[in-house]
Amino acid sequence: MKSNPLGPESSTSSSSTLRATSGAPSSQASIVTATAGSLEPADTLARARAFAEPLIGSENLDTGENTLAHADAVAAILKTIGRTDAMQAATYLVLSCPHLTKPQEVIGKAFGANYAALAIETNKLVTVQRQTRTADAKAQLLEDPSAQLETVRKMLLAFSRDLRVVMLRLASRLQTLRYYAATKQAAPQALARESLHVFAPLANRLGIWQIKWEMEDLSFRFLEPETYKKTAQLLDEKRVGREHFMETLRAQLERELNQNGIAALVQGRPKHIYSIVKKMRGKSLDFDQVFDIRALRVIAADVKGCYAALGFVHSRFTPIDGEFDDYIAKPKSNGYQSLHTVVRDEAGRAVEIQIRTQAMHDHAEHGVAAHWAYKEAGVKGYNGVSANTEYDAKIVVLRQLLAWERDLSGPAAQRARDANQGLFEDRIYVLTPEAAIVELPQGATAVDFAYSVHTSLGHRCRGARIDGVMVPLNTALQNGQTVEVITVKDGGPSRDWLNPELGFLASHRAKSKVRAWFNVLEMAQTVARGREAVEKLLQREGKTAMKLDDLASQLGFKAAEDLFEVVGKDELSLRTIENMLRPPEPVLAPDDYVLAKKPRSGSSSAKGGKGAVLVVGIDSLLTQLAKCCKPAPPDEILGFVTKGKGVSIHRSDCSNFRNMASGSPDRVIDVAWNSPETPDGAFYPVDVAVEAADRQGLLRDISEVFAKEKMNVIGVQTQSVKDNRGGTAWMTFTVEVAQSGRLKQVLGVVAEVPGVRSARRR
Repeated sequence: MKSNPLGPESSTSSSSTLRATSGAPSSQASIVTATAGSLEPADTLARARAFAEPLIGSENLDTGENTLAHADAVAAILKTIGRTDAMQAATYLVLSCPHLTKPQEVIGKAFGANYAALAIETNKLVTVQRQTRTADAKAQLLEDPSAQLETVRKMLLAFSRDLRVVMLRLASRLQTLRYYAATKQAAPQALARESLHVFAPLANRLGIWQIKWEMEDLSFRFLEPETYKKTAQLLDEKRVGREHFMETLRAQLERELNQNGIAALVQGRPKHIYSIVKKMRGKSLDFDQVFDIRALRVIAADVKGCYAALGFVHSRFTPIDGEFDDYIAKPKSNGYQSLHTVVRDEAGRAVEIQIRTQAMHDHAEHGVAAHWAYKEAGVKGYNGVSANTEYDAKIVVLRQLLAWERDLSGPAAQRARDANQGLFEDRIYVLTPEAAIVELPQGATAVDFAYSVHTSLGHRCRGARIDGVMVPLNTALQNGQTVEVITVKDGGPSRDWLNPELGFLASHRAKSKVRAWFNVLEMAQTVARGREAVEKLLQREGKTAMKLDDLASQLGFKAAEDLFEVVGKDELSLRTIENMLRPPEPVLAPDDYVLAKKPRSGSSSAKGGKGAVLVVGIDSLLTQLAKCCKPAPPDEILGFVTKGKGVSIHRSDCSNFRNMASGSPDRVIDVAWNSPETPDGAFYPVDVAVEAADRQGLLRDISEVFAKEKMNVIGVQTQSVKDNRGGTAWMTFTVEVAQSGRLKQVLGVVAEVPGVRSARRR
C-alpha cells in the first residue's frame, strides 16, 4: 500500500517522494500564486486522471482505501466548494507523485511547472506532518499539546503559500475521515485530534464552513465516541416531532415574509453534533436549552431585505435578549456575514434564525473558494470587494489567510500585529530527529537550531547533519528539513559565531545567548582579578582572618563577589579598603584630640567657666573630645587617661575606647557631662554617614536639609562607585550640634531625600 500525499495518513514514504521533496525549494510559490482557473486548458482534468490511473488504479492507501477512489472523492469535494477542473486535476497528479522517479521533471513536461511545484510542495508538507504526528509524544520538545498544535498550524501555512495546497489538504483529510466512518473503522487518535484542532479551524478561518462542520463532527466521533453517540441519540429521540414542527414553521415563515413584500427563501439548517456539545459544555446547558437544535436560515434578495426580514421576525416572534448578532454590519475576521437571532414562538420554544443573502450564504459554505465564482461577475464582488480581475481574487484570499495568521496567539503574533505584517514571511519550520517542530527565522543555521532547543546544546554544538548529510555550521536551513546537532561533552561557543559576515547566527535569541556566555566568562575573570587584589591587601594588613562577606558588607556590598567585581574593574580603589581597615586612632597622638568647644558668645559654662565635661573626683583636669567617636550630650561617655595629654572623652560604644581599655583598664575613669542641660551656646562636632544612589544634585539636596534645620556643616567627604545598582555614593558630613538627640530628627529628614538609602550617625 502507498502513502497518501494529500493527507499524511501513512507512516512511511517512498524513496521517490523523498528525492522529490529534498530537491524542491522551501517556498515554491507565494501566497498570491496564480489561481487554478487560469492554469491549464479545459481538458486538464481528463488528462490528469488518465495519467494517474495506470499508476494508482490498483494501489491502496494505508487506510485501505483505493488510491484512485480517494482521488475521485477528493476531486468531488473540491467541485462542491467551487473549485475548477484544473484544481481537481491537481488531485490526481499529487497522488501520482510518489510513483515517479523524477516527479518534478515528468509532471512539469506533461502539465507545466505550476503543477510540478504543487505536487512537490504538497508531498513535502505531508512528509513533515507525518513525522510529527507519528513521533513518540515523550520525545516532543513542546510538552504542551496545545502549543504543539499551534506550531503545526503555523507550519501548515508556512508551507502552504499556494492556496491550492491548503484546499488539497483540507479535501483529502475530509475524505480520509469519511472513509473511516463509512467502513466503521476507528481513525487514529492523533489523526482525529489534528483534524479537529488544526484542519477544522483552518477551514473556519478560510470560511469553508461546509468542510469545517463535517470535519468537526467526524473527528469528534472518533475522539469521543460515547459522547457523540449519546448526543446523536438525543437528537434522534425527538427527531420526527421536531422535523414536523420545523417544516411547519419554515413554510409558515416563508409564506408570511413573501406576503409582506419581503422576497426570501426559508430553509432548515443542519444540526452539527460537535457544535451542540461545545455549547452544552461551554455554557453548562442541558440538551433542551441549546438553541440551534431548532434552526432556520432565511435567504433574502439583498442586504436591505435581510434587515426587513429581521424586523418581521422580531415582530412576529418574541426575541430573546442577548442572542442577537449583526455580522453584516461587522463581519467576522474570515469575511463571514449574516444576521443571527434567537426567538420564541407562542409555545415558548426557542428557534435560532440566520438571515443572509445568497452571496453571503455561498461564502459561508465555501469561504475563499467562493471568490473565484465571483471573478466572472464583474463588479458584483462580495462585501464591497470587486473580484472582476485575477489580481482582486488573490487579494481576497490574502486577506483571509492574514486573518488566520493574526488570530494565532503568542509573542510572535503580537509582534506581527504591532508591525502590521504577516507571521510567516520570515519564518521557517524544521524538525528534530524526534520529529518535534522548531520555528526559526529565515536564514537560520544549525547553530540557531541548537540554541532554540537548549542553551547548553548551542554552547556545545560543533557540527550538524541536515537530512542525514553533514553540512557546515553556517548552512542556511530550509522548511521541512530534519536537523541533528553534533556536540562535545564540554565547551563553549566560538567568537566567530558573532561575526555577521560569517553567517553562523540569524536569530536574536541565539546571538544573545552567545554574548551572555562571553560576558559571564569575562565577568569570572574580572571577579578573580578583584579577589586576588583584595586577598593580597588583607595579607599586607594582617587581616587574613576577616571574612570576605563581612568586609563587603562594611563597604556597602551585598556579597563578596560584588566587591571583587568593582575592584577588578578598577571602580573601587584599594586605598578605600585600607582606610576602612585602619582605625583613625589605633595609637593616641596629640592631634587625636580637639578642645571641647566653648560657648561662641564667650560666656562661661554653668560650672564657673569649666569645660563641658566633669571628671569625677578630679578637678581642673584637662579633657579632650576624641575624634574617633565625637561624643556630644547626652551620649553616655567614659574617660581614658592619656600620657601627658589629659583625659580623652569617648562614647561608651566606641570601638577604639574598648581596645585601649582592654589593654590598660586602670586608666579608665568615670566622666559625665557637667549639666543635664546643654550649656548655653555650646556646639559639638559629630559625623553623619549617608548612603544613596548616586545622582546629579545629591550633595546639594542633602546640604539644603542641614541648612534648613539650622545645623552647621563644617566638613564633607564623598565617594561614589559603580555597582550592580547603577552607582552608590557614600558621604560623611561633619556637623555641629548642641545635642545628639536633635540629630536623630534631622537624620529622619535626610532619609527622605530622593535616592537616600540610609542616614546614620557614625
